[in-house]
Order: sequence, then C-alpha cells, then structure tokens
Amino acid sequence: MSRIEAKLEAMGLALPEQTVSPGMKLRFKWVRVHGNRAYVSGHGPLNPDGTVAGPLGKVGQEVTPEQAYQSARLVALAVLGSLKRELGDLDRVTAWLRVFGMVNAAPGFNQTPPVINGFSDLIMELYGDEAGTHARSAVGVAALPFNIPVEIEAEVEIKG
Repeated sequence: MSRIEAKLEAMGLALPEQTVSPGMKLRFKWVRVHGNRAYVSGHGPLNPDGTVAGPLGKVGQEVTPEQAYQSARLVALAVLGSLKRELGDLDRVTAWLRVFGMVNAAPGFNQTPPVINGFSDLIMELYGDEAGTHARSAVGVAALPFNIPVEIEAEVEIKG
C-alpha cells in the first residue's frame, strides 16, 4: 500500500468509484498524462459508490459554506481516485502544481476561497508542505453540471 493510501486509510477515508451518468458520453479523459504532468479534468463530489454526493444547489442559498467545504473534500477524494486509477500509485504524485476551484455561487456569495479550502486542506494533510502546496483559483460561477456545489480541476507533477 502506498504512503498516501495508508494515510487515507488511517483517516478513515476511501477513494470513490468513478461513474458516469446514464446516457452521457464522455469525449475526454478524467486524467491526461503528458510527460511528467498529469492534467486532471473537473471533478465533482462523489459518494463512495461513485454517485453524485449531495447536498446539491447554490452555495449561499441551498448549500451552506460549511457543507460546500465538505463537498470540496469529497472532490479531493474523487480526484485522488482518478489519479490512482490512471497512475496506479498515488505516491507517483511528486507535486500539486495548480488547482482551479469553481463554486456554484448564489448571487452575492463571494466566500469562494474558504469553500475550496476543503480540497486544499485535505491535499496538504496528505502530501505535506513540500508536495502539497499549489497555486490556486477559487471562482464563483452561475451553474455547475448536475447542480453540484463544487467542481475542481488540477495539474500535478508525477514521477515515472
């Protein structure tokens, strides 16, 4: 078991299955490896069985910032699950370079950075300061697929 997977297990966290909504055809890869980089497509919060995790809706309206923070943590697990499936070993990630977080924001909601901290906090806890520190954006958007509260994409450096 990899070092990162051991940490997840010790924290009582599991990587979710990757599923696609019925009838949806994907024209992209969840993770695209090129050279020593892995580019991670936008992910939403998933339950362990791969279904979309609630609550759903706009942050600052149907979803509280605290609930959205937890959704961002679930997105981190979904991203890690996709990286595990593509790379075979989460220890191959040597650096988190860039994270782009999108929040399904109600009009006037501007506290997007604390929401995306749910993702960043878990990555930092797992990978530490050296590999886990990343550049980041946290923006509010008018809508996200399936009415999820948070979607996040990333770029990581990997070793062969």
